[in-house]
Amino acid sequence: MSGEVVKSLVIPAHPHPVLCPEKNEGWQRVRDAFDNARKQIEESEADLIIIYSTLWPSVIGHQIQADPNPEWVMVDADFHDLGSIHYSLRIDSEFANAWNDANISRGLESRTVAYDGFPIDVGSVVALKLLNPDNRIPAVICSTNVYSNRAETTILAKSCMDVIKSQGRKAVAVSVMSLSNRMFTEDIKPEEDRIHSLKDDEWNRKILEFLSEGRLEDVSQLSRTIHDQIRVKKVVAFKPMWWLSAMNDNRNDLTGSILAYEPIHGAGAAVVVLDPESNGTGDKEYDEDDVEYYGGDRNVLESGSKANIPNPENTGPELHDPVEGKNTVNSQKAPKPVGAYPHARREGDLIYLSGVGPRQPVDNSIPGGPIKDVNGNPLDYDIRAQTRAVVDNISRILEEAGSSLENVIDVTSFLVDMDRDFSGYNEVWAETLGKVGPTRTTLAIRALPTPIAVEMKVIAKA
Repeated sequence: MSGEVVKSLVIPAHPHPVLCPEKNEGWQRVRDAFDNARKQIEESEADLIIIYSTLWPSVIGHQIQADPNPEWVMVDADFHDLGSIHYSLRIDSEFANAWNDANISRGLESRTVAYDGFPIDVGSVVALKLLNPDNRIPAVICSTNVYSNRAETTILAKSCMDVIKSQGRKAVAVSVMSLSNRMFTEDIKPEEDRIHSLKDDEWNRKILEFLSEGRLEDVSQLSRTIHDQIRVKKVVAFKPMWWLSAMNDNRNDLTGSILAYEPIHGAGAAVVVLDPESNGTGDKEYDEDDVEYYGGDRNVLESGSKANIPNPENTGPELHDPVEGKNTVNSQKAPKPVGAYPHARREGDLIYLSGVGPRQPVDNSIPGGPIKDVNGNPLDYDIRAQTRAVVDNISRILEEAGSSLENVIDVTSFLVDMDRDFSGYNEVWAETLGKVGPTRTTLAIRALPTPIAVEMKVIAKA
């Protein structure tokens, strides 16, 4: 058998399009967009709707609704004055249980939920009420783990795709989420609704521009920048984009259509449809770790701990909090040091960086893969991805110091395999630091403390 995702959707979670679309022209346009999306789903001949909802948070792993007919009356906690929505849903229990088994086989913490009275979140109720009102298509609903990193979220999607393919399903993947989620804290008149801030609206429109071009994976990676820019930090804000991108093989050449974008109580509410047909522009590069099994640590307590911690991948020495002292510069966006030293030090008009590798700050993963396994056996790896990650880490440290890549004046690079890697490393250099024009020395060395292929020592102007 061979299954596929026939459509992907991004939809808002607010109950207004169900309960009171007539009270605001924008809310009505969102409702009309839902109706449009419903018709497209019906025409696609889909036989399964998969909901990934940010309105169903879980703490330990992921949960999957497996009750074949959950039925209740839902009242939104924030908008109870709008009324209630009765729901009676048709859940594909067989698929839910198979997805749960696939999660576990790939190393995820996962369980099904199947007992009478378990409340369905408002996002899933709104999605299925408007996209599948007569329960013609069976559905499955998955929670959002508030501590999951991108690797775990990617594996969740790959497990789902395992079942879609093994069962030969034609699935619709639905991410329930707001774009900006800054809602008004006081009641407003429906006619006065607007996006809460200009900054929110600016980022919302940038996301929608990318989605209209089918650049789903680019939106997934852009989410890190958005998190740095927005003033309200949502733990689960862009996990549904990570999931949806992995459900589409991390592609950037989908065919995207924005059916609506409107404010709902200050938040950015959009209805987006992405079709698997290529838009013909040519796919763009996917430069994340392509994980197949999850074995990482969510590091829930990392930010509050001052103790040294083991390397999460068990592929090197202990990691340390960077040393703090006079003129030191340290960034939470850079990987932890493997010894007692700071990320950088400012002296006069210059900033001196400690050796910077490609490891990632949250999970210590190595873009492009490590050069050897825990037993010392050599592995294939991507020197371009590693080099690009090094430059990104350098940029984060310099930004923390109030500087930037444009101010780099001297670089010493270390390669563990000059013959194999110089060409790829040199290509990325030309695309990044080479445009700045610092002096450079490249040295061949026997090994680095962690299983990486490249490291750089940088001096920059403050």
